[in-house]
Amino acid sequence: MSTFPPDAAETPGAIPFPCDFPIKIMGRNVDGFADAVAEVVLRHAPDYDVATMELRPSRERNYLGCTCTIRATSRAQLDALYRELTSHPMVSVVL
Repeated sequence: MSTFPPDAAETPGAIPFPCDFPIKIMGRNVDGFADAVAEVVLRHAPDYDVATMELRPSRERNYLGCTCTIRATSRAQLDALYRELTSHPMVSVVL
């Protein structure tokens, strides 16, 4: 018997929650960028350990990439986090 809507296991491309979910955030390499990213991430994932944030400057060091792997609990959580990150004035790209 099938359920509607389909269970996550039956939906192609569905994310099984909870799960560890990496989010890559890029912006200009300026003072405060990584702190601003951490502040937003912590609002949506209060258990995120900021010490695990991975930082990668671009070759010319003009941009900084931050990877934050959070314990995602729902699609709504991820959507809200992406919305806030993409609307932040210091953030250029979120993947």
